[in-house]
Amino acid sequence: MGVRKSNGIFATTCLAITLAAPIFAGCYVYQPVPVAAPGPSSFDRSWDAAVGAMQDVGVRIQSQDRSRGVITGANDSRDVTITLATQADGSVRVEISARGPQGGDARLASDISRAYDRRMGR
Repeated sequence: MGVRKSNGIFATTCLAITLAAPIFAGCYVYQPVPVAAPGPSSFDRSWDAAVGAMQDVGVRIQSQDRSRGVITGANDSRDVTITLATQADGSVRVEISARGPQGGDARLASDISRAYDRRMGR
């Protein structure tokens, strides 16, 4: 039995649908992905936490040199220095030094360190 010839318009329409179906089947519109706004850098967060930690324990800030990463302050007769430095891996190294008339003041440095950790969410 042979194939029956059909109307040319019908055949053209069927051919067009057959060829177009794979094109439409592969189309999908993706919704845009929301992007969170970038927050402060690690250095900025650490800097703000260090300044706040000094204030939390009653240290009066005398100078802040962000470009050098040095904050100095005083509490009674004790001098405090916090030094911040960005490491090669992007982390921030924070060093806290407190000195009184008799030398180092480990207790004040420890108090500042705990206040710093609280402010950093640790």
